[in-house]
Amino acid sequence: MKNFLGIALFFFVLLLWSANTIAQQWSDEQKAVWAGVEKYWEAGMSSDPTDFLSYFDDTYHGWQYQSGAPSTKAQLTKVMSYWFKKGQTKLYTITPATIWVNGNFAYVHYYYSMVNEGTDGKPMIERGRWTDILMKKGDKWMLVGDHGGEIKLED
Repeated sequence: MKNFLGIALFFFVLLLWSANTIAQQWSDEQKAVWAGVEKYWEAGMSSDPTDFLSYFDDTYHGWQYQSGAPSTKAQLTKVMSYWFKKGQTKLYTITPATIWVNGNFAYVHYYYSMVNEGTDGKPMIERGRWTDILMKKGDKWMLVGDHGGEIKLED
């Protein structure tokens, strides 16, 4: 029953966040940046972390809420290699809140919701917010920094 309530809450929150997005009008630049974010989230669904990590610039430094300090791309690579073996994201939704673009630099504030499946096969729902800091290299938006993580809702 708890899993059902969690999944129902997940879709309710998704509906609220989606309504906010529909009300906003994005410029072509903002749409291009968001398309880049969608691409690396889609790459994150792969069973190979190198697909996802190819969107991280070598100068990357990111800071998750749960981490005591920012991490480098090398550190993230180790973490991702571990987590990709432990479980897999089965479903996700990302919803932009703010997209700022200035030439080859951008940042995106957004919400995410996802259902992960652990090695035990049980679904685990996670929702949170994230900020990605991006730099355009060629025709690809690369992550140079980020910050965010799960928002724990009280039971």
